Amino acid sequence: METTAKTGNLNLPNILSLIRIAASPVLIFLLISPSRSISLICAALFVAVSITDWLDGYLARKMNAVTTLGKFLDPLADKLLIVSALIMLVSSGRVEAWMVALMVGREIAVTGLRSIAVEAGVVIAASPLGKAKTVAQIVAIVPLLIHYEYYSIPFQTIGNGLFWIAFILTIASGMDYFYKFFTVHKDD
Repeated sequence: METTAKTGNLNLPNILSLIRIAASPVLIFLLISPSRSISLICAALFVAVSITDWLDGYLARKMNAVTTLGKFLDPLADKLLIVSALIMLVSSGRVEAWMVALMVGREIAVTGLRSIAVEAGVVIAASPLGKAKTVAQIVAIVPLLIHYEYYSIPFQTIGNGLFWIAFILTIASGMDYFYKFFTVHKDD
């Protein structure tokens, strides 16, 4: 197991991942009744905890505190936060259910693919396209959470446009992971 003697598993990067995991049910609870003020609070919470996605990886490398637990928690926290927000956006009618279903399906399929790859002794690292997908999802979700118009800025309309970009990147990156896997294992 990778870790340093100084930090152990309960280090700052892993704590930041746990904060993202804990924020997911809070976001769900708040989005049960997404009023104008609650929508702003949810967007602010989502932005704050999304920043920890970058911060925990940066700190883990800088502090030499990369752990096996952290490698598990970080993508889990990302998926929980994003999927929780997307499902609640569907329930409030702010995004199309079919798009979210395909996006969640992609996440499950790629996670399963990575598990199969690990069993075969192959590590499928996050690709640049996969990282772009995550950034696009976060950027699209923020205006969708805000939803209401402020200062003549139509946040829902902006969010809808950005969501299409995130959707396309999500599907493309999923196809890319499968293509890479099957080209490496074409004899299996």
